[in-house]
Amino acid sequence: MTRRVGINLLWLVPGVVGGSEVSTVTTLRALMADRPADLDHVLFVLEPFAETYPDIVAAFETHAMGLSGALKGARVGIEQTWLPAQARRLGLAAVHHLGGTSTLVGGPTSVVSIHDLQPFDLPENFHPAKRAWLRVAVPRSVRRSRVVLTPSEWVRQTVVDRFDVDPHRVRSVPHGLPELDDGTDASTLRERYDLHGDIVLYPTITYPHKDHVTLVRAFARAARGRDATLVLTGGEAGAEADVRAAIAASGVGDRVRRTAAVARADVVGLVDMASVVAVPSRYEGFGIPALEAMARGRAVVVSDAGALPEVVGEGGVVVQAGDVEAWATELAALLDDPARRGSLGMAGRQRAAAFSPAANLAGTLEAHRQAAE
Repeated sequence: MTRRVGINLLWLVPGVVGGSEVSTVTTLRALMADRPADLDHVLFVLEPFAETYPDIVAAFETHAMGLSGALKGARVGIEQTWLPAQARRLGLAAVHHLGGTSTLVGGPTSVVSIHDLQPFDLPENFHPAKRAWLRVAVPRSVRRSRVVLTPSEWVRQTVVDRFDVDPHRVRSVPHGLPELDDGTDASTLRERYDLHGDIVLYPTITYPHKDHVTLVRAFARAARGRDATLVLTGGEAGAEADVRAAIAASGVGDRVRRTAAVARADVVGLVDMASVVAVPSRYEGFGIPALEAMARGRAVVVSDAGALPEVVGEGGVVVQAGDVEAWATELAALLDDPARRGSLGMAGRQRAAAFSPAANLAGTLEAHRQAAE
């Protein structure tokens, strides 16, 4: 018997949600390549998702809403009303909500993916209206869902502890390693972004918890007497003004490149040419940039915050979050030691290989089957 399972992607506005977009697309493409005989999946998406990922929507029965996602209230309203009505009309046995909240009234049984509990742990990073909504919606979604999926054991334990939920209902299913195509060649990137010497890279949006400021200050110390450039890719978010102010005050502003959002091929190429990929975030439920950098054989330095130590294991260096002096010391040491960078790169490749899309898909489908029973 084939059971129909919906996948709620109405929360996913491409280019806005960061690593959760990468991980979700990785799961969907793994599903495209290995469709189970006992499950039939139906997607619910916004128009921008359909435009950005035409191959995915063409592979599944897809229902697209004519919304851009810019009006969050409208998107949430559709998710809470139109989606459960469609699920009933289509006879879905279950719906997997990958954006952290499920429908709160009606609809079939559900699976919900909780990427992290940032609205509870770092509430100051959220608009008051969004914070108020999530403080109601997330706990209720956890209680209503038959299975709760998290990307790391660290997030799993925070969900269990905060919401006093049965641990057997919450499962850690680590993200799969995204497929990385060939990147732009190094010579083109050096000319395009005016890059010199060794490259220290941090490829992420300037959300406050990403803590670009600590990295800028640490690089200013580590760069003394060394030929190096700090490259910060990713779109602008709440900490952008602070990041630009830190660059201006660093004394090495001419050696920092704030590229904003760039083409995916450029990001991959920058990872490939980086001497060090740094992830100083103060809060991470997983850490896709670290995993991608390890997979490309780069020396990776991460903070000790959240799930980052769990993800990198022995494949990277862990430094205390927010400790500028410790970060400066580690960056300087790596810039001076190509052999150590090479050893870290080899260890990183081995570690990254454990995060397969197939394993992620298997855990996800197991949850779908349980919810659809």
